[in-house]
Amino acid sequence: MAGHSHWANIAHKKGRIDAKRGALFGKLSRAIMVAARNGGADVDTNLRLRYAIDKARKASMPKDNIEKAVKKGAGDLEGEQLVEILYEGYGPGGVAVLVEALTENRNRTAGEVRNLFDANGGNLGASNSVAWMFDRRGVVQVPSDAVDEETLFEAAVEAGAEDVRLVGDTREVLCEPDQFDAVVAAVSELAEPESAELAMVPQNTVNVEKSDAKRLMRLLDGFEENQDVQNVTANFEIDDAILAELADDA
Repeated sequence: MAGHSHWANIAHKKGRIDAKRGALFGKLSRAIMVAARNGGADVDTNLRLRYAIDKARKASMPKDNIEKAVKKGAGDLEGEQLVEILYEGYGPGGVAVLVEALTENRNRTAGEVRNLFDANGGNLGASNSVAWMFDRRGVVQVPSDAVDEETLFEAAVEAGAEDVRLVGDTREVLCEPDQFDAVVAAVSELAEPESAELAMVPQNTVNVEKSDAKRLMRLLDGFEENQDVQNVTANFEIDDAILAELADDA
């Protein structure tokens, strides 16, 4: 998670992941639609919808697009029938990879995911082939220079957080899902979060050498650029210098 989060931060700052605004808005709209379909259109009672909308707003998604996505999900407007699918597999260097997708065409998405694994030295696995290596946690990220480490740690732990760790130039606050709202509120009083979401966090990580790192980054970027893929999580660690070098070369 740490390595993956750091790579994602570097790539986002370089404008590489979701460089096409329309593709990003498409992903965000799908997340809002599914959240509204599963939990209703009221953000006060549907936390998943609230977080999906917050993420869309931070990405400067137009208000009309957000409202339309909510209405489609709630059934007030006609929309595509999306299915949530979790793909599991291994990337170069034995890295475990989870791919969360929303799609209206299972066959198309499965084929695209399989092709990405195959083309980049990985392989698609069966259900629960790697998911058992991850735990669902609340993850709140804030810039490391936005708040004093000790102050952040004390406030987060008091609100129910399990840990606060440094990932590149970002501090990640981890908590159990049922403590997520309280932790987000506590952190937000100290600094504006870069992101706040429920995510799959690996129990252990695999060190990846430079020889496998480039193919692994290419695999992860391929998933990030796929319209159907919502989230990608991988259990790797790569030296910061190698990550930075790969980002510069990309």
